[in-house]
Amino acid sequence: MPHPTAVLVHGAFADATGWIGVIAELRGSGTPVIAPPNPLRGLASDAAYLASVLTQVEGPVVLVGHAYGGALITVAGAAENVVGLVYVAAYVPDEGESLDRLRKGFPDPPLASSLKEWTYPLHDGAHAIEVTIEETAFPSVFAADVPEDVAGVLATAQRPLAVTAFTETAAVAAWRTKPSWALVAGADRTISPEVQRFGAARAGAVVLELPDASHAVALSEPRRVADLIRAAARATS
Repeated sequence: MPHPTAVLVHGAFADATGWIGVIAELRGSGTPVIAPPNPLRGLASDAAYLASVLTQVEGPVVLVGHAYGGALITVAGAAENVVGLVYVAAYVPDEGESLDRLRKGFPDPPLASSLKEWTYPLHDGAHAIEVTIEETAFPSVFAADVPEDVAGVLATAQRPLAVTAFTETAAVAAWRTKPSWALVAGADRTISPEVQRFGAARAGAVVLELPDASHAVALSEPRRVADLIRAAARATS
């Protein structure tokens, strides 16, 4: 079997440049990698977009999702060429489960009280709600182990998430039929580490926990993240 391509899916409040260190690590070791944009408009449409990308990737894929991107890889990962799933500080929903339902029963992380609402127009003339993280709260909530100047730039350049992403349910759970790996960020203040552990355990994932890692673990610990992706690629090739 040819070496799998790592397809890296970013989450909310960010873009694909958040994978910059991981991409450098993977490229340096000869692992094929792409990092497509995540539209951040809702689970069903975002997963459909990702699935369309996967149909255009030749050969096997190890699908990697950070944060909300974990929900996308759970659904789009059902694609035939996906051979493994890697969750990075991510949501791991089950079939028929929304992110709101997944989070229920766990303490709210600091993110919950740090969101700022915006509106955007829909095609029918109505308006919908999207959220970002309050700029002053962003460094501590999202990127506590990233240099302050970098965290400040990330806060300014956030990409908002449509709130429908929290209420739409996953049409399928690819982890039920595909092997999975999960990195738990133990100091995450955006997605509760307890939520990450629960989802990873339910999926039967191989788990790596970094106790001091923030939500921005792909930036702060790119080698550790890349090592987990390479382990998944070796196990599935």
